[in-house]
Amino acid sequence: MYVLAQDPDSDRFSAAERGTNGAWIKFTGDQLGVIFGHRTLELYRSSGKSLDKLAMVASTVSSKMLETVARIEGFKFVECLTGFKFIGNTALDLVKMGYEVPFGYEEAIGYMFGSEIRDKDGVAATVSFAEIVTALHGQGKTVNSYLQELYGRYGYFQTSNSYFICTDPPTIDKIFARIRSYPSIESQAGPSYPREIAGLTVTSVVDLTTGYDSTNPPSCKPSLPLSSGHMIQFRAENAVEGTKIVLTTRTSGTEPKIKYYLEGSGKNTHSVATLLPKVVAELGDVWLEADKHGLGYA
Repeated sequence: MYVLAQDPDSDRFSAAERGTNGAWIKFTGDQLGVIFGHRTLELYRSSGKSLDKLAMVASTVSSKMLETVARIEGFKFVECLTGFKFIGNTALDLVKMGYEVPFGYEEAIGYMFGSEIRDKDGVAATVSFAEIVTALHGQGKTVNSYLQELYGRYGYFQTSNSYFICTDPPTIDKIFARIRSYPSIESQAGPSYPREIAGLTVTSVVDLTTGYDSTNPPSCKPSLPLSSGHMIQFRAENAVEGTKIVLTTRTSGTEPKIKYYLEGSGKNTHSVATLLPKVVAELGDVWLEADKHGLGYA
């Protein structure tokens, strides 16, 4: 049994599945995104088309699982800023480059299908989800069992998104200024961001406020457009244990919040589930100095 839902203007979509034990499994926006994305891949591949002309798009704060699928399976994945004006226009740019872009999404339960409407569409998502349920039922599977298969193939991914409350804009500026000039025992030229969190080594930093991308030397210019507010994305990993995180911190344009979008990935659910609370705790206690600045917790 499934429950499908749209918001009042039918542009966003959510779903839940009743498990064999009677408990309801509510899919996150990112879980639905990878389910839709992988099903799109299967249909595209079955059409006989070459995967080197297939592309998919997601916002930069969405899960990196679809990025991993693209890397392993051999199609193009592009990330962009949050919002369907960016997702839709990125898809149109890819079409001009010769790609087909049948799917794009953002973690806030917004999904784009096909080439006719380059925007989030809850009706299309509802129809697509129903088709997936029907196809999987014929194979003796459920949507959740399908998702678990994808975790087994591409690794386990789990998100933890929330925010801290701060009603004083100068304090927010001070917090982000400290992150960009983070205390370090080693002196270095240029920006000095945190180098570790929760036992993981920071491997890359993309600051879309100042225009810095550590993965793109020597210019270190980011491929994404700059953000009008504070926005920094960190990637970190424990190479020995095989666990990774992507952590994006950003301000809200309309609310007194410091938002964070956190995703962990690894070989199993336990390693990721135990890691995420540690990252959130260090983010608040050490990076943002929540107690010192009187930040509220969501």
